[in-house]
Amino acid sequence: MKKILGACIGDCVHIAGVHRFLKIAENQDYETIFLGPAVDTEQLIDAIREHDPDVVGLSYRLTPKAGIEILREIKRRITEEGLRGREFVLGGLPELVQSEKQEGFFSAYFQGDDAEQAIAYLRGVVIEVKYLTPPQNIIKRIDSKYPFPVLRHHFGLPTLEETAKGIKKIAESGCLDIISLGTDQNAQAHFFHPERMSSGKGAGGVPVRTKEDFVKLFEASRVGNFPLMRTYAGTDDLIELAQIYVDTINNAWTAIPIFWFNKMDGRGPMELESSLRAHLNAIKWHAKKELPVEILESHHWSLRDAKDEVAIASGFLGADICKKLGVRNFFSQYMFNTPPQTNQRDDLAKMLAQKEMIESLQDENFTVYTQTRTGLFSYPIDLDMAKGQLAQSTMLQMQLNPHIVHVVSYSEANHAATPENVIESCKIAKQVIAKCLEGQPAMIWDPYVLERKQELIEKAVSIINTIKSIGSVLDPIVLHESINQGLLHAPQLDSYKSKEVIIG
Repeated sequence: MKKILGACIGDCVHIAGVHRFLKIAENQDYETIFLGPAVDTEQLIDAIREHDPDVVGLSYRLTPKAGIEILREIKRRITEEGLRGREFVLGGLPELVQSEKQEGFFSAYFQGDDAEQAIAYLRGVVIEVKYLTPPQNIIKRIDSKYPFPVLRHHFGLPTLEETAKGIKKIAESGCLDIISLGTDQNAQAHFFHPERMSSGKGAGGVPVRTKEDFVKLFEASRVGNFPLMRTYAGTDDLIELAQIYVDTINNAWTAIPIFWFNKMDGRGPMELESSLRAHLNAIKWHAKKELPVEILESHHWSLRDAKDEVAIASGFLGADICKKLGVRNFFSQYMFNTPPQTNQRDDLAKMLAQKEMIESLQDENFTVYTQTRTGLFSYPIDLDMAKGQLAQSTMLQMQLNPHIVHVVSYSEANHAATPENVIESCKIAKQVIAKCLEGQPAMIWDPYVLERKQELIEKAVSIINTIKSIGSVLDPIVLHESINQGLLHAPQLDSYKSKEVIIG
């Protein structure tokens, strides 16, 4: 166990920053020693000798010019006493930090309350983002930051030019780790069939029409903290699209539905059974490429007012299918606040039930990563109220210890997110996440939540067992039949039952 000694030096009594840093270090399995406020040079030297720490953290939040003189004396004494054989880190105001960087004495510098940077340093990652390209593989990026989750946000404006400029601005801000490229419906359904497009203009996203368009958008992200990029699987020609995504934007992972994005929900040109086959083949293709897979399933049932046990069963079904098809890294998404009237206790019980079921599939060949998000339809139109909803939902999501937080802009009920909205939303989420990582009440042990969770697991298992009694979950006919028999059902699908595509 490594040891960190922390102190506020000189006349500085502002202990909050260094104290928070030491708390984060404890959560990273460091032994910590806090000397307190206004520690003079002799006290510090004596403490370094006595405790022999691996890291010494010094904080000075007062006038930078005075701090420079105090640090000059401390550095001189440390060198004279032969105590340089360890790392020293500094927290202070920007002017002090910039001055000390020129001296090169300290290993890391902190200018504010940034838990993400602290965790990165404590895990041995260089925190100077502007001089370093963070990991360009999603699993490595997660590993470099956890327990601070990586942040993802959806982004796509009506023109290619606007979107490229926005991506660059977002990347330069360093606010998130993954830009989810929001292509329009024409791109998702008709990329290889321009003759089928209803209009050349974007509808609900950026109108990407060529391979070069994808390249242009990816190149716009090659600044700042070099965020990863990903986009959805599309609704036709899934494998051909997947190859383009890999070749152009280095698609961080794919998101594929099992039952959706076809004529059943009106989002794709394929009939249900054809899309089932196409989705299974696309999962298998990504598995062979050893690319992570997310299944867009559970929340799509909840968005259509399905019972909680149906959403949970479909989420487990998607994970089970992925494991059977050879996927090694599975991203399990949990959309909170869906339906929007769901209260916090029932919401948490639902997510914990699904998480427990899906994670029961884990073994040495199948790893589950938790991804949480705020429900889109839970946002009020009033932007100030929507910011409160983003903060509240993010806090509840942290009960699941997510690897990825899919931030949804507070603006979404009012207008499509601008780069400024994305950056602000990520900052709101980061603040909530940082405070939660310092410690929060464990709502997962609430007796009502535990009872409801177990009830939902039992109901979901019953649905899964009934589906499996029909046949293999890798058989599109069996999956089709689970819809026909109403084993997976949502009230908003009632109007589709008379259609030939649904009843086969």
